[in-house]
Amino acid sequence: MAAYDPRGDALYRAGAEYDVRVLEPSPPAVLAEPFSDDPTARGTTQPGRALVSPVTDGDVTWDDLCRERPELAPWCAPRWLGAWPRLRPLPPPDVFATTLDSWHTLAQHVIAGTRHRTNGKIGLRFVRGGFGTPFFGDDEEVRVVGGGIVRTIGDEQQRAPITTLGNAAVFLHVGIGVPGELFTPTTDGDAKRTLAIDSEAANVLADWYGFATSVLAQLRVDLANGAPSLVQLWPEHFDVAIDAGNDAAGSRAGFGASPGDEAHPEPYLYVSAWKPDRVDRSDPYWNESFGASLPYEQLRDAPDQRQAAFTFFRHGAEALGR
Repeated sequence: MAAYDPRGDALYRAGAEYDVRVLEPSPPAVLAEPFSDDPTARGTTQPGRALVSPVTDGDVTWDDLCRERPELAPWCAPRWLGAWPRLRPLPPPDVFATTLDSWHTLAQHVIAGTRHRTNGKIGLRFVRGGFGTPFFGDDEEVRVVGGGIVRTIGDEQQRAPITTLGNAAVFLHVGIGVPGELFTPTTDGDAKRTLAIDSEAANVLADWYGFATSVLAQLRVDLANGAPSLVQLWPEHFDVAIDAGNDAAGSRAGFGASPGDEAHPEPYLYVSAWKPDRVDRSDPYWNESFGASLPYEQLRDAPDQRQAAFTFFRHGAEALGR
């Protein structure tokens, strides 16, 4: 097994009677478009093996397998494969904002560039405990987990604490700045600025991205006729999102989870219509100029948080006439 291989680890956990799919990026690197694995695609399976998946287009879900084999639950939960944990309370606003800014700064000015220099792509992904790149190049992958950075190349792994943007760039052998000037940064790219990480705030963010990735992965299955894009974490706004629907018919939209922004002090789910004139403003669901949002605390109060997220997203898709 490679130094970091979530799918290989899952195969070991599930047992020889299964093939497996997971949410985290796994080797080998994909060297053609879209330069990323599709973690939940059914694909081919070994003869005689059932496919265990985080989504319902497999033969059995990880959540179902956890009910059958409860010993898997502690392993599945932090990977957002099943045995779904509940979202954590938000830490104090200033603590959360500082950690969010530090991770976002790394994503915009350093992490996206590690992948971009190899294949021209900047999309990132949820990984257990944080975020990172898909595998690229010679089976290289970079993760930000809590207060540290992990670089994997094949069967070797290197780790460094998060201190400054300059130190992160040196560790990863990449320049500082937005790759290819693809977007205008919203974070301070000062190489010497200290990047502060609070462990609890980092855990909240990691769980938010894991929750969103698991929900959006299933939404891709539900909206399969709408040519859904891959689930990606975008360094521009630091949101996890897909888009799906028929653009020509006016039904295509972005479906995602933001960690918060100037207009929203806490994380939120959103549906962003590509053609806002399709939005029926008489429906109170459409509570934003871009479409609709569902704030974190409202989601946290729901008895079934995942079902609340699916209800929110599906309402938007159906209202737009997917």
